[in-house]
Amino acid sequence: MNAIVLHEYGGPKNLKYEQVEDPVAGEGEVLVRVMASSVNPIDYKLRSGAMKDFWPLELPTILGRDISGIVREVGPRVSGFAPGDRVMGVGNKAYAELAVVKASDLAHVPEKLDLVEAAALPLVTATGEQLISRGTKIQSGQTVLITGAMGSVGRSAVWTAKKAGAVVIVGVRKSKVKDAASLGADEVLALDDAKAMEKLGFVDAVADTVGGETAEVLLGKVKQGGVFASVLGEPGNAKMHPTVKIEYVRAVPDAGMLKTLAEDVAAGRLIIPIDRMVSLADAGEAQAAAEKGGIGKVLLLMS
Repeated sequence: MNAIVLHEYGGPKNLKYEQVEDPVAGEGEVLVRVMASSVNPIDYKLRSGAMKDFWPLELPTILGRDISGIVREVGPRVSGFAPGDRVMGVGNKAYAELAVVKASDLAHVPEKLDLVEAAALPLVTATGEQLISRGTKIQSGQTVLITGAMGSVGRSAVWTAKKAGAVVIVGVRKSKVKDAASLGADEVLALDDAKAMEKLGFVDAVADTVGGETAEVLLGKVKQGGVFASVLGEPGNAKMHPTVKIEYVRAVPDAGMLKTLAEDVAAGRLIIPIDRMVSLADAGEAQAAAEKGGIGKVLLLMS
């Protein structure tokens, strides 16, 4: 099969389009003919070597977490899936024409959802949903501030918090305030507006996807006994706020949750924007574009 292989850490040009051996499904696994994958920040952070101290790669390797495609074969002790099924999920080595995924991490793609576009969903929806459900544990009637709300993870977090009955404040740049009105939040806050930040009252929780100085300021806006949940680790001033619980959220596959949010996407209730679709061979260019930020999901097409 064709795949994108990383032989050494470095820039996007280090992603090489090569032929490799086909993977084989083992016990509890499913072999998927991948139709599309997508670029996530974890992909280019791993490629560059930025995470090698605590997540070293065994090189050469194939990157990629998001998978959507057609079941080709099922391994022993697999039930619920059969060749020809349309599936999606969070896996590994997804930048390839074939991928092996744990059956427990796969979900069927809703009938009304395009199979290729489904590749945009697995990791970002899991991260956004778990940032709320496992991180903030927000309850109905409580107030949560979600930063980076226009991003795919942020959008998923906003939708999850609204479904939980929370009062949702979305934090975005001033240039995105008008666009953020489409998210259906209760309030929009310009994170780069000092006066607006000063006026912000205390909240029950913050769900953070941006980190840095913004996270440090917002940590001081969390009530005593409240929660600051982040996908980027604790803010630099965490020790100055001992009464706030800090939760670091690293998403784990959840097929049931993925199916539910995919149905929300198919129904138009949740929107995960797709900026562009490029061929697998151009994965380096796709990562370079995504790494610059400010765009929707970038999909890699296998055919």
